Amino acid sequence: MKPEAFPFIIFLFISFLILWLRLFQLQTIQGAENRQLSQENRIKIVKIPADRGVIYDRQGEILVRNTPEGREYIYSEALAHVLGYLGEISEEELDGSVYQPGDSVGKIGLEKYYDQALRGKDGGVIVETDAQGGMVRELKKIEAQTGESLDLTLDLGLQEKVYQLLKEKNMIGAIIVSQASTGQILALVSYPSFDPNIFTKSQEDKINKVLNDSNQPMFNRAVAGLYPPGSVFKIVTAVAGLEEGKIDKSTLVEDEGVIEIERYGRKYSYSNWYYTQYGAKEGKLDIVKAIKRSNDIYFYKVGEWLGIGQLADWAKYLGLGSVLGIDLPGEAEGLIPTPEWKKLNKTESWYLGDTYITAIGQGNLLLTPLQVHQLASIIASGGQFCQPHFLLADNGNFCRDLGIKKENLDLIREGMKQACEENGTAPVFAGFEPQAACKTGTAEFGDPQDRTHAWFTVFAPVEEPEVVVTVLLEKAGEGSQVAAPIAKEILKYWFEKEK
Repeated sequence: MKPEAFPFIIFLFISFLILWLRLFQLQTIQGAENRQLSQENRIKIVKIPADRGVIYDRQGEILVRNTPEGREYIYSEALAHVLGYLGEISEEELDGSVYQPGDSVGKIGLEKYYDQALRGKDGGVIVETDAQGGMVRELKKIEAQTGESLDLTLDLGLQEKVYQLLKEKNMIGAIIVSQASTGQILALVSYPSFDPNIFTKSQEDKINKVLNDSNQPMFNRAVAGLYPPGSVFKIVTAVAGLEEGKIDKSTLVEDEGVIEIERYGRKYSYSNWYYTQYGAKEGKLDIVKAIKRSNDIYFYKVGEWLGIGQLADWAKYLGLGSVLGIDLPGEAEGLIPTPEWKKLNKTESWYLGDTYITAIGQGNLLLTPLQVHQLASIIASGGQFCQPHFLLADNGNFCRDLGIKKENLDLIREGMKQACEENGTAPVFAGFEPQAACKTGTAEFGDPQDRTHAWFTVFAPVEEPEVVVTVLLEKAGEGSQVAAPIAKEILKYWFEKEK
């Protein structure tokens, strides 16, 4: 053998030695482990998605169900803001959650709020596959667990009626109807609305149209919209004034048409709406007549006697300025302005005029339609604070007594009853059966065209209230003229339905 061949032979020897050592490691030292890995490579888990729970109304009517194509929202736009829709989980939603990439989850509405209960638990099949990935045999099967069904407090017929009223009149706004004594939501509509089925079917052109609509059809105005409440807030001022002893049933205030106050050499005027529109005054008023006529002068004075501190405290005690806890995502807190808030956010001092306009529901005060609805519900239920909710079978205690004196509630209820009579602010309800109790509201919001939001909240019957209805119409005019007739149609439908 030639000497120059030795390096090559040594190289071959070392190479074979390395290969032999590697083979020895794989077969002998790591043999058991590699056999297990090999076996596992032939095992595949096939996911069995769980059926999502079905959602029903209070009479057992199906509102949303499962189909081979996915989730079907049977009544589409009429229930969109309540039910919501499903969509593929985002990275943000996936972070720190129990979900897996590709999962469908509730995006808004009850689909989101009760997603964990509705989704159930996925199952799976463990199968053995061959080298080509074909199934050899089934090793184990775990059945999927169907999600919980939801029985809602909603009345489907009423929900559709409410939606159609807004759609026919093409008015942007929100309407809420609930049981007076329980907090059960019978109908909740925000308009304009959208068809949640376009998300299930991934209809991108329709989705983009909805997302880019300037009227924000996906925005739930009923629970997330913030508006100055106007005169419906006088319910708060009345409760506060009576409970704090600043007024009683015999307290009289002279309607002067306009109150003028002077500050730093300048005069500021605060007028009554009746004087502004008709140049007339209403004489001396007690609390009942002040509510009946929604007299601003009376409530300016009550606000002054209370001071903003007590007025704001009572507003918060009645549930304003914080979420009410309805089982829908996205509920807004609202805003109860105070001197501290004004100093912090506007770097300005608080003046008596600020108290005046807050006492009649104007200024920086902002509430949701649901919060306004809650005010009327408190009066209707005899001073009970009943948390609004959608689950019919929930056995939780949703009501608590606020401790408001019965005689004070009776005075406010009487004023609201008279507001729904011939000479009240809502004469459209004169002669309505059963007799109703109501409060109108016309709220300025700084519109360049001087348009106003129209409010109306009402309960009936007066003596043993069954239902409460609240209507908000954006930029629509006076509550007594545009919102009250819609509420009347809703109550008419409800009581005729009940017969």
